[in-house]
Amino acid sequence: MADANAPVELMVCTTCRAGQPTDVEGPRPGARLFEALQASDLPEHVTLTPVECFSNCDFGCSITLRGGEGRWTYVYGNFTGADDVALVAEGASKYAATADGLVPWRERSIHFRKNCIARIPPLEAPDV
Repeated sequence: MADANAPVELMVCTTCRAGQPTDVEGPRPGARLFEALQASDLPEHVTLTPVECFSNCDFGCSITLRGGEGRWTYVYGNFTGADDVALVAEGASKYAATADGLVPWRERSIHFRKNCIARIPPLEAPDV
């Protein structure tokens, strides 16, 4: 089983518009979410990474949580921008506290329960 203190990556789509019209100037909601997360209190072993596109445009701002060996990867959507920083930080902290990336269902926020876009098994788990 993987180490619960092993590095975790929180990727944020910085090009997500979250329903914002294409003619609106300024940073996109995804970029604002990323900037707010930079100033948040994430666990030490969580690395925040900007990504230019997850091709998940129909589902608002999107994030991905992935860890190393033995951890499942999750893609979540329907975030609205910087207003969701506490929600995302809490979800990332819960994910980072697991050895396998599987946060128990009842411990996930309603948003994380209802807005999971993809759940991807670990590369080294052939029997999953």
